[in-house]
Amino acid sequence: MTSGVTPAGASVAGASSGTLRAAWRPMTGWSRALVAVAASSLGLLYLLPLWSIGLKAPQYPEGLGMYIWVDRITGQRAHELQSINGLNHYIGMKAIVPESIPELRIMPVLIGALIATGLLVALWGKRRALYAWVALFALGALAGLGDFWRWGYDYGHDLNPHAAIRIPGLTYQPPLLGTKQLLNFQATSWPATGGWVVVAALALVAGLAFREWRLARSSAG
Repeated sequence: MTSGVTPAGASVAGASSGTLRAAWRPMTGWSRALVAVAASSLGLLYLLPLWSIGLKAPQYPEGLGMYIWVDRITGQRAHELQSINGLNHYIGMKAIVPESIPELRIMPVLIGALIATGLLVALWGKRRALYAWVALFALGALAGLGDFWRWGYDYGHDLNPHAAIRIPGLTYQPPLLGTKQLLNFQATSWPATGGWVVVAALALVAGLAFREWRLARSSAG
C-alpha cells in the first residue's frame, strides 16, 4: 500500500519546507548593515520636512507654500502659513492650526518606534524579521498617505457656507501628488526632502528583502 505522495509532491513540499527554514536563517552581513543604515536614516525626519504644498497665482508670483513636518506645519517662508490661512478664510476653508492636528503628536512616536524596530531587525539579523519590518514600513507609509488625503479632503470640502467667496459645487482639496488648479491658484504637492528620505529607505529595504528571499529560495533548492 502506497502513501499517496508522489515524488514530485514530496519535492515541492521539501522545497517549501526548506524555504521556510531558510527564512529564519541570518541575513548577509551587508544586508544587516544596510538595514541599520535605512532605519537610522529615518532619524532625519526629525530635522527635515516631509511634504511640501505650494500655491502660485498672478497676485503671488513668488508663490506661497507650507511644509509638513513630523511634528509641525510651517510656512516655506516667514508668515506664509498665516497668509495661506488668510486666503483660506475668504473661500471658507478652516484655518490650519498645527496644534489641533493629532497626527503631529503621534507621528514622532511612530517614527521612533519604526527606527527602533529596524535597528533590532538589523541586530537580530533574521530574514523573516526583515520581511515583517518591510511590510510594517510599507503599510505605515501607505497609511500616512491615506491620512494626508483624508486631511486634504476634509479641508477642501468642509467649507463655511457664509464665506465671502462661494462657488456652488466647487471644492478646494489640494492634490495628493502633482499639480491642480484651484480658482486662480495653481496648487502643487510633492514630497519634501524628508519624504524622499522615506522613499529611498523603503526602496532600499524592499530591495534587500527581495534579495534575501531569492537567497533563501536558492539555498533551499
